[in-house]
This record gives sequence, structure tokens and C-alpha cells, in this order.
Amino acid sequence: MVLSKAASDSDVSIHSTFASRYVRTSLPRFKMGENSIPKEAAYQIINDELMLDGNPRLNLASFVTTWMEPECDKLMMASINKNYVDMDEYPNRCVNMIAHLFNAPLGESETAVGVGTVGSSEAIMLAGLAFKRRWQNKRKAEGKPYDKPNIVTGANVQVCWEKFARYFEVELKEVKLRDGYYVMDPEKAVEMVDENTICVAAILGSTLNGEFEDVKLLNDLLIMKNQETGWDTPIHVDAASGGFIAPFIYPELEWDFRLPLVKSINVSGHKYGLVYAGIGWVIWRNKEDLPEELIFHINYLGADQPTFTLNFSKGSSQVIAQYYQLIRLGYEGYKNVMENCTENMMVLKEGLEKTGRFNIVSKDNGVPLVAFSLKDNSCHDEFEVSDTLRRFGWIVPAYTMPPDAQHVTVLRVVIREDFSRTLAERLVQDIQKVLHELDTLPARVNAKIASSSEENVKNGALVTKKSDIEMTREITTYWRKYVSDKKKTSGVC
Repeated sequence: MVLSKAASDSDVSIHSTFASRYVRTSLPRFKMGENSIPKEAAYQIINDELMLDGNPRLNLASFVTTWMEPECDKLMMASINKNYVDMDEYPNRCVNMIAHLFNAPLGESETAVGVGTVGSSEAIMLAGLAFKRRWQNKRKAEGKPYDKPNIVTGANVQVCWEKFARYFEVELKEVKLRDGYYVMDPEKAVEMVDENTICVAAILGSTLNGEFEDVKLLNDLLIMKNQETGWDTPIHVDAASGGFIAPFIYPELEWDFRLPLVKSINVSGHKYGLVYAGIGWVIWRNKEDLPEELIFHINYLGADQPTFTLNFSKGSSQVIAQYYQLIRLGYEGYKNVMENCTENMMVLKEGLEKTGRFNIVSKDNGVPLVAFSLKDNSCHDEFEVSDTLRRFGWIVPAYTMPPDAQHVTVLRVVIREDFSRTLAERLVQDIQKVLHELDTLPARVNAKIASSSEENVKNGALVTKKSDIEMTREITTYWRKYVSDKKKTSGVC
């Protein structure tokens, strides 16, 4: 007994983690623990919980990069302890390369105007602030009111635009969508522009269906309106998804600084810039488009440093990774990656079409993704398809379109660099299995209940509207009975 007690009181580092007391208690969720625990135990316990997360590469909801070359991984780990604010050279190199990619009017060795950000959300905040300040300065100089700025966008914009509008007190004027047309209509957008519009935001690659908005038509219509009214309403292009696609796949498409009214562009490095999550960029056409009063100059890090960001300190790994990809892949490499993504998108699209069960909502030209909806969702809907696919490991989102197309529900698969043809073919097979499985199940319970109520009305029975709790209880009872019957007949649920 003495020897046993001595062993248990000895250095905990000699014991297996799973033989220790640390696996017998839950991880802290609200308060720090009173005592320290061995590093091995802390690692093992957290690592075990992380196993419950989905496989990032099978998360087809996300545009964010989930694979990079091992050499780049090494560079990122080597720079993980370096602060972004201590680095001047690498962010500037990336900004210059991306500005030239977007056809900024720069000389051969002229420095571009831009900044690295945490992602496109921060980039959009900075671009929006620049537009707001330039508009306010002009209105003040003209002696006109400057307290009611607005931005015109489509209803398909990402939520970061709504955040900008709410956080910085700018009215968001949204062009509603319509059935079959799920991006901003340039004509309707220009009609909504008034003297208080600080910019019109166009999207190069809608989150909903990957479609590129017609920035060229928007630019031409807005030029005419500016000439008629005397305004100088500019354009911002949200190229979060499409900024690293269009230059390589659609080089003739005019959407960037080739258009005179495009004053700033944001792009996500962590999407088709092929870098892990945490990097975005915003580029301005020239210095005049970024008001000088928004730029801060600091010297307490050893030298004069201009800064225009919403935060200060952040990791530098993603900037290093972006620079690696730009010099490693070059134009040729990015073009090959985007062509592969586009080809695998077509494989998936054609496979879904062959099932005869889906309508394809996305376009062939745009961000490589496939958005699709069921031709007949009277028995089972897109949400059930999405939920059942999770059992095969796939994360495929289902969602409704924004106003005025909210009656349309779609599933969406984003084709990233690491989504191969084999995976595309396997996904089609698994979707077919899901459809077959759903076909063997009864129709949605709420649909059955609704049809039952309609039948009672036809027969003259008095039907009172059930509360949410009553509906939930009825659905639960139905499924319990269904599961019980399945167990009795087959032994399998």
C-alpha cells in the first residue's frame, strides 16, 4: 500500500495522460482552473475535443482555403511570432503585385496605395470609411448637409456591408433581387443613387450563386448619371471571391481599375488568393482616393510608419504565405489552379444534371461553385438533403435567397483548390444515395400535418390553429411512432 501511494504521488509527467486525473474532469468553460496541469494533458484533452470538428476540406460551405503546400506551412510557423506592424516590406510587395493585377494606373516602379487586412470585412470597412470621408469633405466645402450618407448595393451583399452601414451610420440602400436574377441590377442601382450616395458597391462573385455583377454596365450608366446631375458618385468593387479568379480566367472582362469610376477594390487572400484564413487586401486607385486624415503615422516602433487599419497588432504569417503564393505560383500557377477549379465545377454540375432532380441556379462564368435546388421539394426539401449529407461527412449549406427571391431555396458547393475531380464524382454519388434514402422516407411531417388540416376543412370539420408548442409535440409524436414502427419491422432505424 505504501509503495502504491508513493507511485501515485510521484511526478505526474511519468504517467500516461489517460491514466491521470485530468481526463476525469471536464474542460473549463467559464473560469480558469485553480491549478496548472501538465502540458501533455492540456494538449491531449484539447486535441481530443478538436476531433469532433468537421473535416475542413469537406466543408463545401466555405470559400476559405483549407490546404497549402508544406513548404508554405513551414514559413508560416517560422513567422508565427512576428507582428504584422513590424513588417513593411512584405505587405507592400503584395499590395504592389495585386494592384498591378487589378490594372491600377501605376508606373513600372510606382508604389501602389493599399493595405493588408484580417479579411475582406475589414477591407470593406476601410474602403467605406474612405468613401464616407471624401463625400463628407466635399459636402462641407460646398456648404451642404453631410449627415445622411448612403451606399447602394444589391440585396445579395455579404453581411459585412450591413455591419459597415450599422457601425458607421450609413444608410444601406439595397436593390431587391427577383426570381431568376440573383445579383444587383445595374439600372435599378443607378436609379437609387442620389446626392448622398457615397458609392455604389458591386460584387465580383456573389456569395449566393458565384455570379459576377456587370461592373462595366454599372460604370457606363453611372457616368451618364454623373454627367446629368453634376455628381461624382464612384464605385467600389467587392472582389472578395472573384478578385483572384477574373484576372486569370476572364482577362478581357472589364471590372477593375480599367473602369474610371472604380476607386477601390477589396479581395480576400484567404479565398482564391490561396492562403489560410486571416488575410485580405484593399487597393485604392490612387492617393487622392484615400483621404490623408485617415492615415496615422507612428514612430515608436523605430521608424516613421503610416497605418490605416482597424486594429494594430496581428500575426504576420498570412502575409508571408500570400507573398509565397504570389512568387511561387505566378500568373501561370494561379491560372492553372483556377482552370482546374472551373473544370471540376463542370464535372459536379453535369453530374447533378444527370440525376434529373435539380435545377442549376449558378452560372458557368463566375466563381467556381455550383448552386442548385430541387425540381420537386414537395416531399423533401433542400434542408433535408443538406442535413442527410452530413452523415457522409459532407458539409453542404442550404439557404433561402434574399428579398425578393426568398421563396427560392438552394444548396451550394464551393469548388476550392483541394476539391478534386474524384471528390466531385464521389459527392454526386453520395447525393444520389441521399435522394434515394429520402425517397423511402415519409414526406415532411409539417407538410403532412398541413395537408391533413386542409382535408379536415374540406370535410367541414372545425380546425383551430395550433400553437408552436402543439405543433412541436405533434411532430415529435409522429417521428417517435415512425421510429418505433421501423424498429419493429426491420430492427434498423
